Amino acid sequence: MVVETEGYLALIEYLSSNLDVFSNEDGDTGQESIEDVVTDMVASNIMAIFEQNPELHSSVRFKLLKEADSVVADLGEVLAGTWTRQATNEQIAFLDEYIALVKNLFDTAVAKYD
Repeated sequence: MVVETEGYLALIEYLSSNLDVFSNEDGDTGQESIEDVVTDMVASNIMAIFEQNPELHSSVRFKLLKEADSVVADLGEVLAGTWTRQATNEQIAFLDEYIALVKNLFDTAVAKYD
């Protein structure tokens, strides 16, 4: 659906080329770890997709949830060294942009089911 697409692979490459954002621990941090931020953002975006597409069949919703889990797992692998550290504002801003791009891929995939 999404994680096997060229667009998703391009986003993983984009993430890999911006790992320097996650090597810097300086800056304002909140209480949330990078893992918490990623999980919350992905969940919020999946819920938004469900709200925007109430007619989606339950099998499609299930596929979306599985794909969302894969996205979180992939981010966890790429960011393994920093996954449990507190997220800086710069990292949160990057993740917000990145996950919005992932949501665009999901939106495109969902549109094919209409």
